[in-house]
Amino acid sequence: MEDLKNIVVLIDADNTQLSKLEDVIREVSTHGRVVVKRAYGNWKKEYLKNWEEELKRLAIKAEQQFDYVTGKNATDIALVIDAVNLLHKGLYDAFVIVASDSDYTPLAINLHESGVYVIGVGAKITPESFRNSCDEFVFLENISGEIQEPEIKSSSPKRDSQPERVAPKGTGDESIEEIHNLLQIASDKYQDDEGYVNVSSAGQFIKRAKPDFDARTYGFIKLPGLLEAFPEKYEIKRYPGKGTVTIVAYKCIGDK
Repeated sequence: MEDLKNIVVLIDADNTQLSKLEDVIREVSTHGRVVVKRAYGNWKKEYLKNWEEELKRLAIKAEQQFDYVTGKNATDIALVIDAVNLLHKGLYDAFVIVASDSDYTPLAINLHESGVYVIGVGAKITPESFRNSCDEFVFLENISGEIQEPEIKSSSPKRDSQPERVAPKGTGDESIEEIHNLLQIASDKYQDDEGYVNVSSAGQFIKRAKPDFDARTYGFIKLPGLLEAFPEKYEIKRYPGKGTVTIVAYKCIGDK
């Protein structure tokens, strides 16, 4: 994905962990220039009292939203109204919605249909409907701390004297199998005359098919690390691109 020029970040304080706020801003900033940063909440509430200093430090504009009716949260409505108003200005090419609430699904769909790039950021409990309505969805659990690429156990004979690998915690067989299936589809569609697929092209396809895909979910920094953990399934090739860029490609070789 190309760098985005003007990014809007809208944060639902009721659905976001304060401790992850700076990590979120840093993650979004890797995509491009963040020009609007707003957080929504009823700042009179006791559980939001610690937000003030962090919002000031990170230069995030605090939007006050009172609860007009007990038991009803007006924060999401205020966020949606602002998002639509900002969209109609025609100044921004990406909107980031930081929340774990499926109520933002219609907003994400509307923004997507308007031609802007939509990124969702939320916890792994975020409903699939919201995750899939975004162009890209990033789990909060993946953007804090350092990721150390784990070793994945393979029942196949080891190639190139590769050490035994142990599966990272939290990556179920069903979930990783879905990624293998998508990698196979990418291979069928994008392979060159030698059967190799550019990993970047495959990654873009997987993101379109599964917006919440992130190699970090499976314990890897990037997609090539995941591919290399399964030598019985993929053959890796590296070759020089423009300048100092190294292009990584893979070939599906099946189980051996």
